[in-house]
Amino acid sequence: MKTVVPVASALLLFLIVMLLPGCSAIAGIFKAGVWAGIALVGVVLLLVIFLFSRKK
Repeated sequence: MKTVVPVASALLLFLIVMLLPGCSAIAGIFKAGVWAGIALVGVVLLLVIFLFSRKK
């Protein structure tokens, strides 16, 4: 029973070390997605302004 705790601790440490880089990669993907969304909204706004300015 005494060997279960070190094995569980080692497994937990291994999982933390393996999963943390994945979290930072996902965070980078979401940051890129936010900037892509902002750029898309900007392009759509410019297109709407352009279309309305041509009607007058």
